[in-house]
Amino acid sequence: MEAYTDFARVYDLLMDGTPYAQWCENIVRELGNYDIRDGIVLELGCGTGSLTELLAARGFDMIGVDCSGEMLNVACEKKAQSGRDILYLCQDMRAFELYGTVRAVVSVCDSLNYLLDDEDIVACFRLVDNYLDPQGIFIFDFNTKYKYETVIGDSVIAENRDACSFIWENYYDPENGINEYDLTVFVRDGGTAESGQELFSRFQEVHLQRGYTLEEMQRFIARAGMAWVRAYDADTLGEVTDTSERIYCVAQEKTKGI
Repeated sequence: MEAYTDFARVYDLLMDGTPYAQWCENIVRELGNYDIRDGIVLELGCGTGSLTELLAARGFDMIGVDCSGEMLNVACEKKAQSGRDILYLCQDMRAFELYGTVRAVVSVCDSLNYLLDDEDIVACFRLVDNYLDPQGIFIFDFNTKYKYETVIGDSVIAENRDACSFIWENYYDPENGINEYDLTVFVRDGGTAESGQELFSRFQEVHLQRGYTLEEMQRFIARAGMAWVRAYDADTLGEVTDTSERIYCVAQEKTKGI
């Protein structure tokens, strides 16, 4: 079942607790460490464009890539409201194409965890390296194996709101490190049945994500030809530990112009 289709119309509502503003500050600060304060920045897995809009507001010329046309439709609605000049492309991260290079690439909110095979990750990273300016920066995050194995694997998360409710069932397979989550969402339609009861639309999606280790990501970056810079815990912004659930990574293009 294809992910992020019907879910796209309620994604922002259910993700309203996501710290996009803080993520934006972290990324801007990190880019500033390499004297990147403007220019073209690509966001891979941009979804509904929440972070893309924030980075554009900070002066970056943004390109957003996502494989879900439905999510990009929402992003384009935000773009129309803000009036910002953002280019959105409906493309697969494993095979995206740009017209030129960019100063930086960012990918957050565990977008890379949707790539389930080693070769998929490496293919994505090689394209990132190809489209980065000389010494360009790649900032990304990922959910760890620890998070899927210990924190959310084989758990059920449910939330009831006025406008919609959801049930999120997780099934973790330790053999391949893949977490399947079955999402059932009930969205208020606004009308009422003849009985006087309110009407809800129900839809389901199945998402697959693979957990990775820091060592695996370091190997993938090396295979892609980039230089590893550093990694840190996404929640504490401190050192990575055995119980880190999400990790920020920074890599750099190193071969152009040599």
